[in-house]
Amino acid sequence: MNLPLSPGEGYLRTEQLVKRFDDVLAVNDVSLSINKGEIFALLGSSGCGKSTLLRMLAGFEKPSEGAVILGGVDIATFPPYERPINMMFQSYALFPHLSVWDNIAFGLKREGLPKAQIQTRVEEMLDLVQLAELARRKPHQLSGGQQQRVALARSLAKKPQLLLLDEPLGALDRKLRERTQFELVNIIESVGVTCVLVTHDQEEAMTMASRIAVMSQGRVLQVGTPKEIYDHPNSRFVADFIGSVNLFEGRLTRDSADHCEVTTEQGIVSVGHGMGGSPGMAVTLAVRPEKIQISRQRPLARQNLFTGKVREMAYFGSYNSFIVEMPGGRTVKISATNTTRQHTGDITWDDTVFFWWDDSAPVVLAQ
Repeated sequence: MNLPLSPGEGYLRTEQLVKRFDDVLAVNDVSLSINKGEIFALLGSSGCGKSTLLRMLAGFEKPSEGAVILGGVDIATFPPYERPINMMFQSYALFPHLSVWDNIAFGLKREGLPKAQIQTRVEEMLDLVQLAELARRKPHQLSGGQQQRVALARSLAKKPQLLLLDEPLGALDRKLRERTQFELVNIIESVGVTCVLVTHDQEEAMTMASRIAVMSQGRVLQVGTPKEIYDHPNSRFVADFIGSVNLFEGRLTRDSADHCEVTTEQGIVSVGHGMGGSPGMAVTLAVRPEKIQISRQRPLARQNLFTGKVREMAYFGSYNSFIVEMPGGRTVKISATNTTRQHTGDITWDDTVFFWWDDSAPVVLAQ
């Protein structure tokens, strides 16, 4: 059934999508709207429902309830082979006995396309992924990154309307994975295909996706750009799951249009925006480690200033990481960028230090 797209509606939409496995609710009332040409990430820990959601998009799982609408057509009941979709698996699933050229051509041959058309399309894909010189090699003769690009070329060869990537870089080592992230994004964007990416790797999602849906226990908790998700999490789970964060429990004791104060066990924290809450309500403050400054000398700052002892520290080249224990036993993680050779170099274990943050740093989360 063709459903006309309204202005602003996504090219791919899920509407109240549900998947049950006996008594287990794997995907719970998920409604998403994904734009044409967008790289969209489903991010969450193992068992959160992201892979099940991807399999419903591909047609490998049938929804218990809800709709999957692609380009105005509800495809929820279509079998996989009738969907204009291709999926790239974590294992790449390349045929070991076929050359790179034949792996890319496989799907085109099954469709019965003319030889000349297949030849042209395969050569286009080889040029796109920069593997033309390796066209006659077998998969075992390629590096992990090269195999990944072959799998991508094969997935794109049939010009799908939607590309699904299931942990596409999980088989690569860290350094190769970081480099390949940018290559993959450039290839996908050059083709213009709409892409849904499943990953448990926060950095991968932040690097590759234009928007991210954070999932937990079958639900989508927040959808936004990487910056929105990181700087403005809407819950404790999202704040804690994306990157490192310090969480402080407290109660709202002062609230105005452009300022509020939260009283915690560690002291009063000043926040540079209002919350519109009720005095005394329980809240959580989230402060990222890199938003906190640290020094052995007392700073001029008069608000959000605390003290403690350095219990752990580590050097990571571009930054130092400190674990500071406050009076009462609470620990705080602080990251200090190494802008010079001697930056924070005078701080060491068991030093008493001061640390502070601007009132723009905390995010207030209702409990």
